[in-house]
Amino acid sequence: MAKTVLTVDDSASIRQMVSFTLKSAGYEVVEAVDGMDGLDKAKSRGCNLVLTDQNMPRMDGLSLIKSLRAMPQYRTVPILMLTTESSDAMKSQGRAAGATGWLVKPFDPQKLIEVVKKVIG
Repeated sequence: MAKTVLTVDDSASIRQMVSFTLKSAGYEVVEAVDGMDGLDKAKSRGCNLVLTDQNMPRMDGLSLIKSLRAMPQYRTVPILMLTTESSDAMKSQGRAAGATGWLVKPFDPQKLIEVVKKVIG
């Protein structure tokens, strides 16, 4: 049974790249266009991993993480930030919100697969 990854990003090209990378490694991918969409999709189905951008309309990544962490079924699900933000301040806010890890864009597909495998197998 394939593990499901929810990828949340307002950039269609990034979602496409992430989806392609993960699907080629055998994961099932659910795409969301922003934090609100991501939250709706997370509520309607269980995911093994959430991969989210930070800067998005309607709801940013940190707010999405906080909302997911408030839901019992997402308390322990790994959540990775995939963002252009790389400051230590932003990373510590991410950790405080409940992010499991941090990947900086542009991402290396091989590195993404390695990190995903490490957190969800």
